[in-house]
Amino acid sequence: MLRRSHLYACAATLLLSASAYAADMTPAGTWKTIDDKTGQAKSIIEIAEQNGELTGKVKQVLQSDQGPNPICKDCEGERKDQPVTGMTILWGMKKDGDTWEGGKILDPKNGKTYSCNMSVSTDGNAAGELLLRAYVGLPLFGKTQRWVRAASDN
Repeated sequence: MLRRSHLYACAATLLLSASAYAADMTPAGTWKTIDDKTGQAKSIIEIAEQNGELTGKVKQVLQSDQGPNPICKDCEGERKDQPVTGMTILWGMKKDGDTWEGGKILDPKNGKTYSCNMSVSTDGNAAGELLLRAYVGLPLFGKTQRWVRAASDN
């Protein structure tokens, strides 16, 4: 027969496991962006949550036509001709159920800003994948990109 203390210990273990699983389901953390054509990692993005909103900053550029230290030549405003490393490229994402929506993402390669939404998937991958849909107008007319959680975030 289980003692009450064992029952409490089992319940605590289940709660901790559930919270660890939920933590993996958040986009907050470090992600590798993946090139659609080559399947190779292009950059490392750090996504952080502040006041219920997600932002993403480029931690490191792994591949670029401009080499390891590209600048945003085609960006406008304060980002024009600034280094891509350290640049905030994702902002305004707010949780809506299992997705994050209402945000914007900048493509430093062409300087264009797109609307976006995203969700975390663990299908077949314990570390999880971030599915980010960037679009103009309606999500139907967009493109989905797959990011993988960086090893230091597992």
